[in-house]
Amino acid sequence: MAAEGDFLMRYRAVSNKLKNLRFSCGLSSLRALGQLAKELKQQDCLQYAAFCNLAMARCEQTLFNAPGEALALTDAARLFLSSEKENRALQAPGFDEHLQAALNCYSFAIKEMNRPGEAIVHYQRAAELQTQTPIEALLSMGEMATCKILTRDYDGALSVLTEMQLLCQERGLLLPGTSTPVGAFLDIVAKCEISRVLLLMLLEPPPQKLLPEHAQTLERYAWESFDPHSQVTFLPENVFLLLQSVVMACQEKDTESLKSLQTELWPFLSAEQNHLLHLVVQERITPSGQGI
Repeated sequence: MAAEGDFLMRYRAVSNKLKNLRFSCGLSSLRALGQLAKELKQQDCLQYAAFCNLAMARCEQTLFNAPGEALALTDAARLFLSSEKENRALQAPGFDEHLQAALNCYSFAIKEMNRPGEAIVHYQRAAELQTQTPIEALLSMGEMATCKILTRDYDGALSVLTEMQLLCQERGLLLPGTSTPVGAFLDIVAKCEISRVLLLMLLEPPPQKLLPEHAQTLERYAWESFDPHSQVTFLPENVFLLLQSVVMACQEKDTESLKSLQTELWPFLSAEQNHLLHLVVQERITPSGQGI
């Protein structure tokens, strides 16, 4: 207990120094955290050493040193992973918290290095490892969809988002007697629905190549099949109606209405969704001819 108390006191002392963001203070904090992490690793306190590396990553961030931050994150991930392996070897009860921490550290490190193409494989592997925790798996899949959008693999992003919606309905918490998800699953389904509609407007797949699940999605926004009693229950009514208007404007090739709808939808969308909507509008104004 005495050793643990000493570790906490030293950790807090360094953390307090980090509140002062001067360059010299950042360097001295890095050295102190690195020494503390080394000592804890030698004492086989791997998870505590990992926490020190996380603090080092935050310190590197304040110094605007992206490579140093990524290195500290990957070191923390390795330590968390080693700690998880030890727990499993001892058959100690747990909730895979060190495994989740390791996956998160690796994910942040990859994003920090701005390599979305390389990150896709790792996020996919993370989602596969997180099958027992649906929310964590969905978050990893969401990051994978984001990376696909950044690399302009819009068709791949659409597939991932569609899979996420199906996973929410199969593994998520639902309202009794309905297929409507609740809680975090509802938020994820709503986010996926909006992004999928925008991607379908961007891709404009011909009817003969439109998958049944995508056709079913577009049918919900077709004016001729509109039924106020069967409206999408996981979207606010104003967002649903605006999305429906976007679909109609795209089908009618009404660029002016589309630009007006972009302004109205802007406050309700995430940065990524606004980017997709911007691409939809730009493609209508000046078609790229690249077969997006």
